Amino acid sequence: MTSTFDFDYFLSAFPLILPYLPVTLLIAFSAMAFGLVIGTGAALIRIYRIPVLRQLATLYISFIRGTPLLVQIYLAYYGIPKLLQYVNMQLGTEIDVNRVPALVFVIFSCAVNVGAYLSEAIRSALLSIDRGQAEAAYSIGMTPFQAMRRIILPQALAVALPNLGNSFISLIKDTSLAFLIAVVDIMAAAKIIGGRSLRFFELYLAVAVIYWVICILIEIGMRRWEAYLTRGRRDIAA
Repeated sequence: MTSTFDFDYFLSAFPLILPYLPVTLLIAFSAMAFGLVIGTGAALIRIYRIPVLRQLATLYISFIRGTPLLVQIYLAYYGIPKLLQYVNMQLGTEIDVNRVPALVFVIFSCAVNVGAYLSEAIRSALLSIDRGQAEAAYSIGMTPFQAMRRIILPQALAVALPNLGNSFISLIKDTSLAFLIAVVDIMAAAKIIGGRSLRFFELYLAVAVIYWVICILIEIGMRRWEAYLTRGRRDIAA
């Protein structure tokens, strides 16, 4: 009779699962990078109240925050190929829909999802900066773009960083849904290996430990980054 928990197999699961960790990290970092671009764009559109785009950004944020990520992944997985087929029909192109890797759909879905949440964090951070600083930048000849890049954004980053870190940690955990459309990350690897050994508990516990360690490392990194960004403020206050 097999034991209830095989500690040796639990330890041996890590070398089997860890080779797939780069896939998980690729999804997370790529989605976070694209999400920051999407979120910043949506935040600026809403702050500057750009007609039409503002309504579209509000609709986008409302839809993403009101639907599960799993549904969004399936919409991307089944919807993007249909869109590419339509483009082929209208423009006479020959884009091979079947050659688009499933990984692309996951990164796209996660980026769009996290971008909606990041936009709210970025918008609130930008609005927390005193408008007088922007006006002072304009008075010395800076353009709005230069003032935003050199004065506003660096300060807003320090304000938004805790929320950005929380969003990134949530994103790391959300990558576990990638296996549902045949992307072999650490979650999918555990499922595949478990199908051979039937030691699912030990494998999923190993996966949980891996996610846990990654999130701890991110928290440590974010705290140090936040301390670095706010160091100047503390020195001035002192």
